[in-house]
Amino acid sequence: MFAVQETNPQVLEKTVLGGHVSGVGSFQWVLGLADFKNEALDLHAQNGVNPDWEKKVIEYFKEKLKENNAPKWVPSLNEVPLHYLKPNSFVKFRCMIQDMFDPEFYMGVYETVNQNTKAHVLHFGKYRDVAECGPQQELDLNSPRNTTLERQTFYCVPVPGESTWVKEAYVNANQARVSPSTSYTPSRHKRSYEDDDDMDLQPNKQKDQHAGARQAGSVGGLQWCGEPKRLETEASTGQQLNSLNFSSPFDLNFPLPGEKGPACLVKVYEDWDCFKVNDILELYGILSVDPVLSILNNDERDASALLDPMECTDTAEEQRVHSPPASLVPRIHVILAQKLQHINPLLPACLNKEESKTFVSSFMSELSPVRAELLGFLTHALLGDSLAAEYLILHLISTVYTRRDVLPLGKFTVNLSGCPRNSTFTEHLYRIIQHLVPASFRLQMTIENMNHLKFIPHKDYTANRLVSGLLQLPSNTSLVIDETLLEQGQLDTPGTYIDVSLPFLTSFPLKNSENTVYFFSFQADCQIHLQPQLIPPNMEEYMNSLLSAVLPSVLNKFRIYLTLLRFLEYSISDEITKAVEDDFVEMRKNDPQSITADDLHQLLVVARCLSLSAGQTTLSRERWLRAKQLESLRRTRLQQQKCVNGNEL
Repeated sequence: MFAVQETNPQVLEKTVLGGHVSGVGSFQWVLGLADFKNEALDLHAQNGVNPDWEKKVIEYFKEKLKENNAPKWVPSLNEVPLHYLKPNSFVKFRCMIQDMFDPEFYMGVYETVNQNTKAHVLHFGKYRDVAECGPQQELDLNSPRNTTLERQTFYCVPVPGESTWVKEAYVNANQARVSPSTSYTPSRHKRSYEDDDDMDLQPNKQKDQHAGARQAGSVGGLQWCGEPKRLETEASTGQQLNSLNFSSPFDLNFPLPGEKGPACLVKVYEDWDCFKVNDILELYGILSVDPVLSILNNDERDASALLDPMECTDTAEEQRVHSPPASLVPRIHVILAQKLQHINPLLPACLNKEESKTFVSSFMSELSPVRAELLGFLTHALLGDSLAAEYLILHLISTVYTRRDVLPLGKFTVNLSGCPRNSTFTEHLYRIIQHLVPASFRLQMTIENMNHLKFIPHKDYTANRLVSGLLQLPSNTSLVIDETLLEQGQLDTPGTYIDVSLPFLTSFPLKNSENTVYFFSFQADCQIHLQPQLIPPNMEEYMNSLLSAVLPSVLNKFRIYLTLLRFLEYSISDEITKAVEDDFVEMRKNDPQSITADDLHQLLVVARCLSLSAGQTTLSRERWLRAKQLESLRRTRLQQQKCVNGNEL
């Protein structure tokens, strides 16, 4: 199954983990890889594929990854540079699905024939991109024991907007220590699974030339599109790249500008229907960075002109995008994949499991003082405005818990108006938020950005891929839209097409806000006018001192609080539902012109978040009255702001 030839236990352990591993013997369960490989060879030698073996591999890894913090010993592509890892090593990757490509066929089992001894040997194609043959071996594409299977390819990128403290926590938790691997050399000649099959489609002269290249040790061959049933393997499409020009930078298609880290082509072999675009995954699998996926050979580029364009179904641009060099976009062949509820490293990965209940109950027992400290911290960050701090907490723990038709229930976006003018307040407020949430992004709404940035993902039909945009973000990403930098100017057509339903926090200063209403369609659920109690002479110094005054242990409690409360179950009893309905009827009687059904919905959302912020999973009469009080204070503030022609004074 794996390209691991060593049998010495310590050498095998290093090979599977990649690079040089500290603490040899701490990861002994990887030795089972050799057992699975030998067992697989025996099973196939006894005639064909045994599906039980496939299940045993997955179950084996599931069980072993539960032992002795085993996941912490697996090198992560998020933390370890690619050149530190050996090909075919066992790795993990925390990522977002940016795009899903079409399913591809590959040779799950293939047979080779030794040209001298005529001996037949079965090999595995699963978890591989290229066929591995000895110097005298050739693929037997006509063997009845060959098996064609199907797999799905995801294009995955590191989690967009992931906070620095999250990255650092994962780095500190990972115990796999590797150094650059410089001793690895392929032990076999490699060619794509389709290599010999393609030769049958070539003229004799070309076939002879190609065979001569093989004997000289050349890798691969042309990939032809005219066979009766095309075997869509990564190696096949990779070979067609030889005719393409990679002199221009390859777009890794990250949603956010300035993002770093590897993008990967992720090969999934089962249950791929469970995943969708924008899902956050944690993957465990086999790293594939075979040079055959990257080599640009001049002879093959010239010979590629012989391809029949009527037979080839992929465009050159599609080949380029779907099969980039493995040194730039490595491949991961997935053994285990799980969808992550969150990426907060301070919490258990799955909060629904039985073993997580102790952690949750322990934290909930100290929830009240944590909330009080967080409220005080955010009050200082919002320049002494405790009401704005209350609403910011409600916003940060809000989440869409379900959708009714097109209406996202639970969404609670906040517009913070009245920010200090000519100040770096919004920049530093965002920095505070970055220290609290696992993922975030600050979108500066300047005329230039609105005209030139890509906001909405769109389909590129030529390259057959989803071109990412700023708003292609995973769930629960805190999007801070800074309108304080917006000036009057001319918007091009792209700048006027911004219509999203992501939860976000917007901010604009106490000044002409006509542009906010006219130019774009971000619609906040709640507007609160900031009432600063102090304006620091040096905003940066003030915010820095605020952050430095918080103990790291307290800051971690804030982070746990804001993530954990998003996942609490919430309900309203029939008794409280009846009381709320009666209360709303009375409110309508007293003020029929101002109180609408939308106001009731907003009150229910505020009451929900308020209850959860106190650790209460059901609405009480007390929390309902407190929600009404907060909304009354907020509305009173807005009414006190004198407005003339939409301009705040």
